[in-house]
Amino acid sequence: MSRHEAKLPAGFDEPVFAEPWQAEAFALTVALHGKGLFSWSEWAEALSAEVKQPGAASDGHDYYEHWLAALEKLLARKGVAGKTEVDELAAAWERAAHATPHGKPILLENDPGAGR
Repeated sequence: MSRHEAKLPAGFDEPVFAEPWQAEAFALTVALHGKGLFSWSEWAEALSAEVKQPGAASDGHDYYEHWLAALEKLLARKGVAGKTEVDELAAAWERAAHATPHGKPILLENDPGAGR
């Protein structure tokens, strides 16, 4: 390394999110807050309640699963989408993913169960 190159701090080159859905859940939360759906204190309370649930991993590897659960509960509490609606939409995306050829974008209209 030359004297002009800066060394990055340890862990800086590691990805922030382990999987794309985690980044999407994060971005969705920020966007919904930006639209005024909830305050940061409401969000902090909802997320805190989830990560304090019995059975939460002590190493935090399930953090974004708790994040998603908190977001889903806030959506239900605010009357935006109930658990059934969220579960149905998640199932539709899952079916669309399985029906989409490898390398092609996954589109909800690819759901073979759509329109039933």
